[in-house]
Amino acid sequence: MRQAAKGAGEIALQFFNRDQEIWQKTSLLGRTSPVSEADLAVNAYLKEQLHGASKHFGWLSEETEDDRSRFDKPHVWVVDPIDGTRAFLKGRPHFTICIALMEDGRPLLGSVFNPASQEHFFAEAGRGATLNGIKISVSNRDELAGCRMVGDPGLFRHPAWDRPWPNMHVEARNSMAYRIALVANGEFDATVALSSKNEWDLAAASLIAEEAGALVTTHQGDPIIFNQQDPHHLSVLCAGPALHKALLDRTHHLRLPYGR
Repeated sequence: MRQAAKGAGEIALQFFNRDQEIWQKTSLLGRTSPVSEADLAVNAYLKEQLHGASKHFGWLSEETEDDRSRFDKPHVWVVDPIDGTRAFLKGRPHFTICIALMEDGRPLLGSVFNPASQEHFFAEAGRGATLNGIKISVSNRDELAGCRMVGDPGLFRHPAWDRPWPNMHVEARNSMAYRIALVANGEFDATVALSSKNEWDLAAASLIAEEAGALVTTHQGDPIIFNQQDPHHLSVLCAGPALHKALLDRTHHLRLPYGR
């Protein structure tokens, strides 16, 4: 997995800040998003390196049609060739290559690699999480006021909130996996996403965050279950235990339309 992630990163960087073909695709939820030559090249490489070497494992990737054969396999590779394609296409170094190995629907191994910054987050269930081989842990922040939030700044200014959010330092990152990994590393205290996310965005990063001491749930506090028929999840909260509780207090009452 580590070698495959590094090799995929080298391929992605060959396309970074260069002209390439770009298409628009429509998800099962009806949302459009870009897909590039780089996405497809990285996907093909990872499928050869990972799935090709373990054909008895299942496969779920953003850039491969889901044939549902994964449900017959105890082990499944879950891959996002480039999470944060929009940032990648704009020349911003906020994209990641995500690989998870699932065992009976639970992440066993997780790798989130940012080839632009050479940050490689990795975790094995029960063995902790690392960044470039050095152990990492979530922050112990327990108050929202003044916390470091990674997410969409506009979300916290939306007029629909029943009470205003306290002043926070908020920065945006396109890659959901990168956001979660940065929380795991303690660089940020929390991330909140109130729109549906895909399993390939979450599987590797959620294991890394949990092994670093964070809680990763929906906005209502429900656990995120993987290898589902529909590989989408309504929302994501990720933070250390104390701050996670404060976030739930703000979000648990929300009723979000599916596919928002």
